[in-house]
Amino acid sequence: MLRMTKTESGLVRGVAGNNARITVYKGIPFAADTSGENRWRAPQPVEPWEGVRDCYVFPPITMQKTPGEDRDAFYSKEWHVEPEIAMSEDSLALNIWTPANSTDDKLPVYAWIFGGGLTEGYSHEMEFDGEHMASRGIVVVSIAYRVNVFGFLAHPDLTRDQPDAPANFGYLDVKAGLEWIKRNIANFGGDPENITIGGQSAGGLQVMAMMASPTTEGLFQRATVQSSSGGCFPAVYPPCFFGPYRSLESCEKQGAAFLKEYLGCDTIAEARKLDAFFIRDKFVEYMEKTFHRFVQCVDGKFLPKDPTDYLINDETHRVPFLTGYTSDEVNFYPEGDTLEEMVEWGDKKLNGHGKEYIDTAIKQAGTTDVEAVRKAAMININRTSNYMIGKLFEAQGRPVYTYEFNPTMPGDDAGSFHSSDLWFSFETLANSWRPFDGHHYDVARKMCNYWSNFIKTGNPNGKDNDGTDLPYWPEYKDGHRNMNFFDEVALSESGPDEVTEFIVKINYDPYFNKD
Repeated sequence: MLRMTKTESGLVRGVAGNNARITVYKGIPFAADTSGENRWRAPQPVEPWEGVRDCYVFPPITMQKTPGEDRDAFYSKEWHVEPEIAMSEDSLALNIWTPANSTDDKLPVYAWIFGGGLTEGYSHEMEFDGEHMASRGIVVVSIAYRVNVFGFLAHPDLTRDQPDAPANFGYLDVKAGLEWIKRNIANFGGDPENITIGGQSAGGLQVMAMMASPTTEGLFQRATVQSSSGGCFPAVYPPCFFGPYRSLESCEKQGAAFLKEYLGCDTIAEARKLDAFFIRDKFVEYMEKTFHRFVQCVDGKFLPKDPTDYLINDETHRVPFLTGYTSDEVNFYPEGDTLEEMVEWGDKKLNGHGKEYIDTAIKQAGTTDVEAVRKAAMININRTSNYMIGKLFEAQGRPVYTYEFNPTMPGDDAGSFHSSDLWFSFETLANSWRPFDGHHYDVARKMCNYWSNFIKTGNPNGKDNDGTDLPYWPEYKDGHRNMNFFDEVALSESGPDEVTEFIVKINYDPYFNKD
C-alpha cells in the first residue's frame, strides 16, 4: 500500500481506509491560506513544509453558513450532520483515495467537485466518500473551493488591481486543484494523462466552466455531470439563483453595494482586514433579505465569454461526457388554485406562453383537474437540459451518455431528490440513514461500475462484479436514449414528453436556430 509519498511541497503520509487496501490522504493543501491579502485573489502557491505531513484528518470547510446548524433542514438530515465541523479560510486542500501499491501504477483518476449552489458544500461530504470507487482501481480526488461571497465577489478595486484574475475565485480554485493533480498525482499511483472531472449540482456548473475555459486545455480527458444538466444551460435558472452568466460590470456593482451596505467598507483593502466570520454572517443576512447570492460571471480572463456560447458553437474541450438527472429534481410547479391562475403564473415564467404551457399539461394529464394538471405540468430543468445536451453533443459528433435516476427512496416521501444519485454512483448507501435494501445495493453496484468504466475508458460499458456484462448503455442517439436507474437498470428508448418538448421549443430553440 502506498501509505507515504511526496508532493511538490513535501512528504505526506496517509491512513488506511475502512478497506485497508485503500490509502486515504486527507487535507493535502494545494494552495495557500486565502485570508488577509489573499482574500479575493487567485489561489497562491503552498509554502513547502519540512518532514512528513500526516494527512489523517479532513480539512476545514471553506467559509459558509454552518452546515447542519438547522437540524430540521432536509440536507442536514441527509448528509450535513456535523454542526461543529471546522471552518476556515485556510482550507484549499484535496482528499485522495488511492488503491495504488506503487507510484508506477498509472491508475485512472477521478477529480470530484462538490455542489451546493456555489454558496455552500464541501469536499468530504459523506455521500461521495471515494473508497468504493477507489476499490475498482481508480484514484479518487475531491477538491475544495471557495463559495459564496468569498469565492465569487467582484468589485471595481479587484478589476483594477488584479486584472488577470478579477473574479470567479471559486472557479480558479478548482483549476488550481486540477493543475496540482496534473503535476502530483503520479506520486499517488495515478495517471496524469487519464483524468476525468466530475461534479454534481453547482459542481456540474464547475465542470461546464472547466470544459469551456480556454485556460484549462489538457487538464482532463473526460467529464461527468450529475443532478446538474441545467448547469449546461444556466440561463434557465432564475437570476437570483444562477441565471445567465452575468457581466463583470454587473457583478462589480453587486459587490460594491454589498461592501458598502453590509460590511461598511468602501474598498477591498478595508474588507480584507475584516474577520472572515463577520463577512460570512453578513453574507447570510444579505442572502436572506435579498434572495440573491454571489455567482459566476464572464470575467474576460478565465471565461472570455458565456460558457453556453462555447457549448453551442462547439468550442468546449472535446471530451467524452456522461450526464443525467434525478426524476424529482428542482421543478417548476405552476402556482394557483384555478387553471386561470396557473396560466397567469405560466405567463410570468415563460414570457407570455402560459396558456400553451397549461394546455399542453391538460393534454398530457387527460383531465382538467387542477392537481392533475399541476403534476403533469412539472417542468424539470434538468430533464430538459439533459435532453438538449445529448442532442447537441450528438450533433457535434461527441461521445455522450445520458441517464435518468428514479429508484424508490425509503425513509420518507422525498422521491428521487436532487443529488440522491450520489449515494448510488459512489456506492455509499451504508453511510445513509435511509433503510436501503438489497435491490438498492444492486442498483448502486451497477451505477458505480458504469461510472468506474467511464472514468477508465470514456465508455461506461463493461462487467458487473459477478463477471456478467452490465446492461448495454449506448451513446445518446436520435434525441432519446437514456440509461434508466430505477428499481431496475435498463435502457430507455422513449423520447421526451410533451412538456419537455414545449420547454425546449420556448427556451432552447433560439440557441440552435439562430439566423
